[in-house]
Formats: sequence, structure tokens, C-alpha cells
Amino acid sequence: MRFLHTSDWHLGRSFHRVGLLGAQRDFLGYLVRSVREHDVDAVLVAGDVFDRAVPSLPAVELYDETLHRLAELGVPTVMISGNHDSARRLGVGAGLMERAGIHLRTDPAGCATPVLLRDAHGDVACYGLPYLEPALVRGEFGVERAGHAEVLAAAMDRVRADLAARPVGTRAVVLAHAFVTGGEASDSERDITVGGVASVPASVFDGVHYAALGHLHGSQRISERVRYSGSPLAYSFSEAAHRKSMWLVDLDAAGAVTAERLDCPVPRPLARLRGRLDDLLDDPVHEGHREAWVEAVLTDPARPYEPMARLSARFPHLVSLVFEPDRAPDDPLVSYAERLRGRTDQQIAEDFVGHVRPGTTATGAERALLGRAFDDVRADLAAQEAGR
Repeated sequence: MRFLHTSDWHLGRSFHRVGLLGAQRDFLGYLVRSVREHDVDAVLVAGDVFDRAVPSLPAVELYDETLHRLAELGVPTVMISGNHDSARRLGVGAGLMERAGIHLRTDPAGCATPVLLRDAHGDVACYGLPYLEPALVRGEFGVERAGHAEVLAAAMDRVRADLAARPVGTRAVVLAHAFVTGGEASDSERDITVGGVASVPASVFDGVHYAALGHLHGSQRISERVRYSGSPLAYSFSEAAHRKSMWLVDLDAAGAVTAERLDCPVPRPLARLRGRLDDLLDDPVHEGHREAWVEAVLTDPARPYEPMARLSARFPHLVSLVFEPDRAPDDPLVSYAERLRGRTDQQIAEDFVGHVRPGTTATGAERALLGRAFDDVRADLAAQEAGR
């Protein structure tokens, strides 16, 4: 059986205030053509269909148009909700859509009810695990600790139990939206850290033949059977080196996986240029970036005069300007943002405790209290989005 694995469309998202709906429309047209040209048996969409819980009307219209085109091809589509989606909104009309071959999986309680597909070698059970916000689903799965690893493991236990009751030889595919250990993140994924931990081990997917993952925006292989498709478009300059693609996955009679990447259309290349203003304006090495979306990182010791206007004359698609003056590491003016780079919210809060209480770092009890406070805030935000 042949699958097309995609995720993280983020319909309605912009790139540094540049609208991307046209580029997203081009990608989805390419996806539909790929389904037809590569004789795909099913499309797997691993979450973050929209960029926000309440998407714009143009984004919803593009989504609706795409589902109609996939349904007209007669190719089943299995789709889960991600952490950017409102699961309840995305799941509206799921029963009716199922009759057209569009299978929405947005309810955690239904994670062990597969979409059954069939080829010449028998059944393939496709299980859809929507994004599982630990604080909201811990009751559903009966776990003591509200963590990503715990709720995803409980959901996969249900999947394996259902699979064990099916005929011998049934192959299994799982769609999930999570941060799996070993994956490489970028700047454009929303933080899903809970209790200081965001990732789950790849072993949680043991027992199934293929795990189609969403959430991380770089296409990557965690193992032969566990892969991220990545986002079809770049949504931050941290993705400048990404090769945007989808996985074309073949599952043979024994459940062995072979996969190749289908490159997605690139609306405009990205270029992250660093240096002093005069160098960026004059150095011929940058001439090839005139048509790229450009982020200029200026290292001048003092802020130059009208850098945006001057740079835009050479790079008409300049969309981001960052100031990082060349200074010694011990210079007190080294930016606060630089010192915080790569640190979690909880680590920053713990550092603050040590700053206002010199000589005494946060105690174990205080760290636990801060962790619970951050988890409660995330749970409240997730509940608000789910109820919109």
C-alpha cells in the first residue's frame, strides 16, 4: 500500500507579515497532483492543518477546496488535529466527511478506532492519535502523571490492544503529533513542554509498521518506521537549510517500509545574511540573494543610519532585521535575548529566583512548584483554545 505522508500545513500563517496563502494553495495543488501521478492509496495528514484555533475564512475555504479535490480522486485521507488546531472545530462534520473518504481523528477517545484500508495483501489499520495535551487528557487515559510520554504511551497501549484482536497479518500505521526524542526542532514550532519535558521516546510506537509524525517542521527520519514529513513551507529563517518535502511510503505485504521524498514547491528561497551594513550592501557574494526572503543580522558596533531602507534597495524582499553588535563575551551590553537563547521558561524562572535571592538557587520544592505553575498555565490556554 502506498501512502503520502504530510503534515504542518499551518493554513493561514504568514512569514514575517508576508501572506503565504497563495504559496499554500500552490503546495496543496501539488499534493493533489502527486496523489494522482504516483498512484497513492491514502493520504496521511499528521496535524497542524491550520495555524490557529480560529482560522481565517480564506484558510478554511482553501482547506474545504482541498478536501473536495481529494475526495473526487477517490483516495482516502486520514487527518489528525495538531497543537495549533482546535480539535473540536476541525472535527465538525467528521461523520459526514467519512462517507466521502475524509477520515478526521480529533477525539482522543477514538484513538484505537482505526480507518481500515485494504489492498491485495489484506488490511491496513490506520490509527489517528490527535495532539494529546497531557493536562486535558490524563483523565481519559487514566495516567497518574500528566506528561507527554505517559499519555502517548497509554494511547499506544490502546492501539496495540486493538491491533492484537485483529486478524494475523494486519499491518498498522499510526498518525501522531508529538516531539519524539532525536528529532531536530526549529524556531517556528510552538513549545509543548510540560513539566520541563517535551519529548517522548520513539519506542512508544513499537508494534506498528509506520508512524507518520507531525509537529517538527524539518523532514527527518527518526528510524526506518518513524518519520516526520515536516512542514511544506518554511515558517521561520531557522528553516533556511530545510529541504521541504513529503514522504511517499510503500508498505509491502510483510509491513516492510520503503520511502522516498517528494520535494515541495519553493515560493522563494530564504537567506540569512550576517555582517556589517557596508559589507552587506557592497559585497558581490550576496548578489544571488536579491530574489530571496532575507533576514539581515547586522553586527555593526553602533546602529547604522536607516539600515532597513538602505538594505531594501539591494534586497527588495528583506523581511527581517536583527541587531547583534560585535562585542566581547563579558561586555555587560551583550543582549539579554542572547543569554536566554535555548533556555526553557522554567529555567529562566529558576535563574530569576537565583538573581533576586543571591547565593541561593531554587530548591527542589520551588522547582516543582514552578513546573506545576507553568503546566497549569499551558493547560488553561489549551482549554481556552479547545473551547473557542
